[in-house]
Amino acid sequence: MAILGSHPALAHNSAAGGALGGLSHPLLGLDHLFMLMAVGTAASFISSQLLLWALGGAVIGAAMGFTGVSVASAEVMAALAISAVGALTLLAGRFAKTSNPNALTVCSGGVVAAGVAIHAMLHGLEAPKDSGTLLWWSGALLSSVLVCGGTFLMLKKLPVSVSKAAAVAFLAIGGFLALIGPLGPLAAGAGA
Repeated sequence: MAILGSHPALAHNSAAGGALGGLSHPLLGLDHLFMLMAVGTAASFISSQLLLWALGGAVIGAAMGFTGVSVASAEVMAALAISAVGALTLLAGRFAKTSNPNALTVCSGGVVAAGVAIHAMLHGLEAPKDSGTLLWWSGALLSSVLVCGGTFLMLKKLPVSVSKAAAVAFLAIGGFLALIGPLGPLAAGAGA
């Protein structure tokens, strides 16, 4: 709770317009990039259906942000969402053989959708609101799909231990980003 109350919200800046601006935006904000990679990791370990849950969360969050809806401490929540997806991946391995796989996917999907929604809301708040909006969103969607899907496909071919190691890394990275908050370009994407 101390972390949530200690950082100002919306440390992200306005995004550059056009398709190239949208394409680069999720890649230059390390918090967004790590979230996309964490979702791809979770999907490779739990279920590919998590990719659809992430898309649903992205649409809802983007619509919220684009219309001006914001949440207090969204930056910190976005960082903690990376940790949550990393923890989810680790915990899912423990419950995969003992529980209902569909229930596990739905519960995991809710966590993924909520985490992606926070990130997408921040994108929506930053997105240009001019004639190039559709191009910007198309570019952002393309790069997000490539990172998330690429991570998923790569990790499906590697040993499960790599996914577990990545999940531990995301757990730590999210916590680190939450602690440093908007102190610099690492968390805010250097004006991305």
